[in-house]
Amino acid sequence: MSETCRTILFAKAPVPGQVKTRLIPALGPRGAATLAAAMLERAAAMAIEAALGPVELCVAPSRQLPLWQELNLPPNLAWSEQGEGDLGARMARAARRALERGEPVLLIGMDCPALGSSELRTAAHHLRDHDATLLPSHDGGYVLLGLRRFEISLFEAMPWSTPVVLEQTRRRLAAAGWVWQEQPQLVDIDTPADLSRLDPQLLDLAQHWAPDLIGCQTSPPE
Repeated sequence: MSETCRTILFAKAPVPGQVKTRLIPALGPRGAATLAAAMLERAAAMAIEAALGPVELCVAPSRQLPLWQELNLPPNLAWSEQGEGDLGARMARAARRALERGEPVLLIGMDCPALGSSELRTAAHHLRDHDATLLPSHDGGYVLLGLRRFEISLFEAMPWSTPVVLEQTRRRLAAAGWVWQEQPQLVDIDTPADLSRLDPQLLDLAQHWAPDLIGCQTSPPE
């Protein structure tokens, strides 16, 4: 495939007690951090495998944190820091930086193990003749936003981490007069209920640190 774009992977350092906190009741702090690290490693590997162009790891809090060196990450990543502000401000900075260099950009996170190289290639293909591309998540957000040009309204005053993010994004794309494409939704791993849809290998890795906590916590809520 001839599509070329920059993939920017947003990642929070997998520090126990500070990452995937909604999973701590099911996995414990160490299990949640272990799962976060494994999902990050998988996301980075898939982005490299897609072979679309540069892959940038945009991290928080700092790339100087020694923990980053302990992860099994591809050696050919570009690194940047997310900086200050809410999620929208951090995403906007990264997207604008890439687009001002003339690079279409895919913005992804570390929370969706089902996001693979094929979905990334499809998103890049969509940007050939669309202004944007979206890959919705089951919780009302999205796991990928692809842009061929910049629009600040997609990032400002967005109610992040709520079920209306996707619909708000669609409305703002339409208000900008943009044409976009979407792929079928995938599952973010954010809550104990989501663990029932997790790859068993990743679940086993996290469960190693919390054998007495997991189990009854993995079924969807009534």
